[in-house]
Parts: sequence; C-alpha cells; structure tokens
Amino acid sequence: MERLMNFGSALPGVLSLGLIWGVMAIGLYITYKILELSDLTVDGSFCTGGAVCIVMMAMGQPTWLAMVCAFLAGMLTGAVTGFLHTTCKIPAILAGILTQLGLWTINMIIMGIEKGELISTLTIPARNSKPLVSALFLSTALDGTKPIYLYPPIVLVVITACIIGILYWFFGTERGASIRATGANEHMARAQGINTNANKMIGLMLANGLVALSGSLFAQYNGNSEINMGRGAIVIGLAAIIIGDVLFGKLFKNFALKLLAVSLGAIVYYLVIQAVLTLLQVDSQYLKLMSAAIVAIFLTVPNLGGHGFKKHKKEVPVCSK
Repeated sequence: MERLMNFGSALPGVLSLGLIWGVMAIGLYITYKILELSDLTVDGSFCTGGAVCIVMMAMGQPTWLAMVCAFLAGMLTGAVTGFLHTTCKIPAILAGILTQLGLWTINMIIMGIEKGELISTLTIPARNSKPLVSALFLSTALDGTKPIYLYPPIVLVVITACIIGILYWFFGTERGASIRATGANEHMARAQGINTNANKMIGLMLANGLVALSGSLFAQYNGNSEINMGRGAIVIGLAAIIIGDVLFGKLFKNFALKLLAVSLGAIVYYLVIQAVLTLLQVDSQYLKLMSAAIVAIFLTVPNLGGHGFKKHKKEVPVCSK
C-alpha cells in the first residue's frame, strides 16, 4: 500500500517530466520520421537550451525571453549540423556527433559567462527565480509581490498543444509539404525542383530548436542547468517515438495526432520507469539498463505479431483536417 501511495504522489512529477521530454521527442520526430535523418545533435542542443535559459534568468531576464533565446540557440546548433551535412557532405549521423562534441565546450562557456569561470552546474538565484514550471509548483505573480501556485502539468499541456498546433499548420504549408516530400523520396523531390538541402537545413533547425526549448523547460523544472543534463536524451526521444508508434500508431492517422502520440509515448515511458522504481523498488543506478530494456520490449512486442517496427520511407504524414 505504501508503494502505491508513493507511486500516486509521484504522478504529477511523472506527467510533467513526460510532457517536457515529449517536446524534445517531437523535435526528434521531425528528423527521424519526417526527414529520415539520424540526428545525434540532440544530446548537446538539449543542454544548450537549458544553459541559455538559466543564464538569462539568472541575469534577471523574463522567462519568456529566456525560452525564446533557448529556442533560437537550438536552431543555431541545428544549422551547424545542417551545414556539415548538406554543404560539407558529411553523413547526418556523423555531423550530429561532431556538433554534439563541440557543444560540450560551448555549453560550458555559456554556463560560465556570469561569473567569468567555467562551472558544471548553474542554479537560478532565488531573487530572480520566476520559472514557468517548477518542481515545487511555485511561480511568481505578474506584479512580483505575492507567490501563486501553478500546476506544471497544466502549463505543459498548453505548451505542448500550442507546439502541435503550430507544427500541424506549418507542415500543411507549401514549405512544410516540400520538407515531407524530401523525407519521403529525396530523389523525386529534387527532380520536382525542390531544394532538398534547404529543407534538410530547415528541418534540422526546427527540430533542434524544439529540443533546446525542451531543455529550457527541464532546466526550469529542476531550477538549474547541468552540463550532463542532455546525456542520453536521444534514447528517451527514440523511446517516446517507438512507444507512441506501437501503442497509438494504428489509431492516430492524422498528423497532429501522430505528434500527440509521441508526447503520450514520453509520458508512458516515464510511467513505466516510475513504476519500476517505486513499485518494484529497483535501485536507481540501474536506470539506464531499465531504459534500454523498456525500448527493447516495445520494439519486440510488435514483432511477435509479425508486424515489426519499421521506418516507412515512402509514408508521408498527411496534414488532414
């Protein structure tokens, strides 16, 4: 009974983390499923978003501005990967690794701007702490005088809905359709006069912008940015995509619902992790092993029915009404 109570009390936090990482997974969905690119930049751009957001908040800048700058910083990291891939002709997976490697130093420099020294963890000073989401469910009133309580899952649901709505609109435009065509059949798209390199660049920038935005939300939730906070992000993102596809793939055909499935996949992932940690009381040091096992299970289950998890290169997400 005590384990069930502990699991129930952890649900708001689990839902919040699932929604935060769901934003990152939606960004990864753009490169992995729409563009058919294996982008490993996310482990670095996630931390970049958190570092930029926390540094700006620590300097007293508004939270919304810090998040916008985090998104733009993430787009810049995606542009670097896109340049290496499209202009330097480096394979996408290697281009992402190179960018991720360089971001380690960049992120350390960003986090050391305020004090003039490199630090591995940067915490928001209490006097400037006005996070949009917080593990303490605490925010600050607009007049800055009295504290008010916000429920992070509600705020994050609104943010996720806005992101899905904007992406649904964007991928229904001519540019969005050309990006989807590039991922579905690059050679045919090029034959139709589509600039596939430009589309790859835009897709990578948009994807890593969302990853960095997720990093900014995660940093606000924790109240600090840490240099290793993005390590393993690619695994969580792929897990969310795979779980969402396995559980909701046959039900959700609309493009917006496919994005929703990715977010739900992240929530399910964290629910399973929390259940294992709380109900089975498995030591947290085995977390990485559990993550690998969960992904393996969700990959294996469809194979038992003879279907399997496949990347359909010719399937183009349809922005139907």
